[in-house]
Amino acid sequence: MITVYVLSGKKRYVGITNNIARRIAEHKRKSSKGSQVIGEFKLLYTEEFSNYKKAREREKYLKSGNGRKWLDDLGKCQSQP
Repeated sequence: MITVYVLSGKKRYVGITNNIARRIAEHKRKSSKGSQVIGEFKLLYTEEFSNYKKAREREKYLKSGNGRKWLDDLGKCQSQP
């Protein structure tokens, strides 16, 4: 399975991986430049796909203007009691 994921910290980070546990651990170790920029984070959203092509399309969408707006709305829904 390929996972598209969104982290929320100082900045929002949208990524793609075939091993979400490993990738989250890498972010926690701040082993990439992107991880250093977002600082402390929480996992906001994940979606699983059976193939890389569909996952990459979704990742690109979430990084687009409409995708960012969708994530903004998602974040607002999750922060309300």
